[in-house]
Amino acid sequence: MALPSVVVLPLLIVVAAGVYYIYNEVIHFMSQSIVRNKVVVITDAVSGLGTECAHLFHKGGARLILCGNTWDKLESLYDQLTNDSDPSQYNPVSPQTFAPKLVIVDFSDMDSMEDVVSEVVDCYGCVDVLISNSSMKLKAPVQSVSLEMDRNIMDMNYFGPSTLAKGIIPTMISRRSGHIVLVNSIQGRLAVPFRSSYAASKHAVQAFFDCLRAEVKEYGIEVSTISHTFINASEPPPEEGPAPKTNAVAAFIRSQLVHGVSPSVLANEIIQTVNRKRKEVVLAHPIPRVALYLRSLFPSFLFAVLAAGAKDSVLNEQMQ
Repeated sequence: MALPSVVVLPLLIVVAAGVYYIYNEVIHFMSQSIVRNKVVVITDAVSGLGTECAHLFHKGGARLILCGNTWDKLESLYDQLTNDSDPSQYNPVSPQTFAPKLVIVDFSDMDSMEDVVSEVVDCYGCVDVLISNSSMKLKAPVQSVSLEMDRNIMDMNYFGPSTLAKGIIPTMISRRSGHIVLVNSIQGRLAVPFRSSYAASKHAVQAFFDCLRAEVKEYGIEVSTISHTFINASEPPPEEGPAPKTNAVAAFIRSQLVHGVSPSVLANEIIQTVNRKRKEVVLAHPIPRVALYLRSLFPSFLFAVLAAGAKDSVLNEQMQ
């Protein structure tokens, strides 16, 4: 007896979602194994995304170099990683996890970058993976942004990441291997009103790493860029009490429907990008993706839409 379509269709959706969930779990496991014993540098490791990446790569057995501009926060993250690890994994003969090394990195102080690069390289003598994660945001009309603020944003979002990459590349070239991952914004490809300085810095760093990708390919070095809309400030609160295993698929589906990107989802994307050596990843919902196509195919239409949106925003502020 054939089942009615009203039953078959939801059943197929659940099965497909279950298969996709299992596939992602397998890929996640394989991605962790690929970073074992690799020297991984994470900038702005004390941010939400940086912390998620640190936990993920640490569990995978990477030799972490955690960078941040606050020593207290770096030490707190260090304690979390070492305390959460299984003590049985610390085997002096064949260690599975490694205590991370900490380096103060402040992209607002470009004069210190030469010493920073030396300190990072001296930790292990080489770098296998560089995850460039730091970012400074600003929302303001063009005329209200000072030249000093423009420069600060360019230091944080462009000159800092590019200078660090330049310093580490020679060690990768000498070993003819390495992977650099830029965690960028979709505004590196699509500028929106009231984000002029931020979008400009993201366009600049996107162009730099696109050029770098082509230049270092002959040395076996991979360069990846991950462009996302925005990172959710916090994860959704966990449900109280033990959750049945059947909720895993539903939770995964819900996570994909949330606007924006959670730090854990983005961290998983980063480790998968390292594993699969993807060149470019865009994490965005349909509307931003459509806007990217409009920018190339129908720019006048997109510009008109953005201008109308900017005008509405100004009117709303004047009425308040």
